[in-house]
Amino acid sequence: MSLSEFEAVAARHPQLLMPSFWSRFRVAAVGGAIALYFVFCWWFFSVGQVLGTANWGIAAGYLADWISYEVRPDIVVRADGTMQIEFSRYDPIGPNPCPDWLEAEHETVTRTVEIPATEMQAKPKSSFSFVAPSNAGKQEAAEARTETRTEEVVTHAVASMNSTDRIDVLPGHVEIHRGNETLGVTLSRNDGVRADRDLPAWATQRASGEKIVLAFGFSGWAEIRDDAVKIHKRFVGWENFFFDIDSPFFGKSAAEVFGLLFSGARLDPNRSNVSLALEGFLYNPSWQHLDVWTKLLQTIVMAFVGTFFATIIAFPLSFVAARNITRNGVVNQITKRFFDFQRSVDMFIWALFFTRAFGPGPLAGISAIFFTDTGTLGKLYSEALENIDDKQREGVKSVGAAPLAVQRFGVLPQVLPVFTSQALYFWESNTRSATIIGAVGAGGIGLKLWEAMRTNQDWENVGYMVLLILIVVFVFDSISNAVRSRLIGRRSTL
Repeated sequence: MSLSEFEAVAARHPQLLMPSFWSRFRVAAVGGAIALYFVFCWWFFSVGQVLGTANWGIAAGYLADWISYEVRPDIVVRADGTMQIEFSRYDPIGPNPCPDWLEAEHETVTRTVEIPATEMQAKPKSSFSFVAPSNAGKQEAAEARTETRTEEVVTHAVASMNSTDRIDVLPGHVEIHRGNETLGVTLSRNDGVRADRDLPAWATQRASGEKIVLAFGFSGWAEIRDDAVKIHKRFVGWENFFFDIDSPFFGKSAAEVFGLLFSGARLDPNRSNVSLALEGFLYNPSWQHLDVWTKLLQTIVMAFVGTFFATIIAFPLSFVAARNITRNGVVNQITKRFFDFQRSVDMFIWALFFTRAFGPGPLAGISAIFFTDTGTLGKLYSEALENIDDKQREGVKSVGAAPLAVQRFGVLPQVLPVFTSQALYFWESNTRSATIIGAVGAGGIGLKLWEAMRTNQDWENVGYMVLLILIVVFVFDSISNAVRSRLIGRRSTL
């Protein structure tokens, strides 16, 4: 048909060349359907309300805790107006610290202390007694009394949270300087905590008279109560990562530590400094390096053993499930439904089930990985078998080879690289999954991670363990990729 004839036909029957309604508007229709779906999801899950009420400050604080540590002094305000600065027993900067950011004025005063009544149990004079154990010690009651003491107390304390913010504490009064703003707070045992003006955005109080919480961004936060000012000052880094405050190497510089390790006098006459330092590092109570590394190794072994046994079981079952290998529809369907049963339930649920059955520990994790991966690998293997080239198999069969030899030389060379690469991929993936199922009691680093998160204070330990998990995943990903590349070629991908 020439161009003139085509134009003549188009003039006589224009409707033939007009695109259909669906062809003209399908892009807009599909886009509109997707947009409506997102609007429905926004409404159904109340995304706007959730985002509006989310406490991003707390979430940011948790993330900041991963890479930082807090020093938490309490400035205690006693009923008689004297003050005292107290650090917790396990404070990361050691016992009796005097940080330069916390200045205090001291004064020696004579004060009367009320000592409440107590009961003391006298020790028995001998370990053998005819008197019943409950009556062996004589109960001596100490009556309540007052005692006059002369001691050094704090009269004024200033905590510098950063270069512009500070908390000025006096008996009965606290003044907060944050940038150009100043907030005064009065402390009273009877009247509670009262601010001298409306609270700014960085200060919150749930109810009149209750504690006031102050936010200083990454520098930390503080609580003002009627009897104390609790300060949480944040510093970047992981304090005491190598040696805890009880270690003889605590507080020493790297040069001092190396000097002691290789040429210094023995800190403990019964052992070398290297042995002492190694024990202090591995059994560091703040970081528990040896325990964390042991749990991480447990996770790796758990993932390997579970994947290995799943591969061993899935391999023969996949030949039974493949329609072109086992020509029995009933057997095929029963095997495939068995795979569906195993993989339809998430590994996390299986881990809960086996934790109840075997108790907490790696066996539950290994069983969960084995059970889930047997179904998944069996399905993948059977589908790979059903897609092989039958010519190779028919060729081996045509020379009169036995059925087992047909599978060995006609089928296996086609699928073995795929089988191996998939097993390696699942092993790598299970290294991550084993961390998650460990949190429900299946052992490994996951349980350790969950314990650290539950304290709501050891978030730097959480960051440490997450970093170790990332390193392990990167290493195993590289190993898995290298092995797969050798098996199926560098240009091929799984």
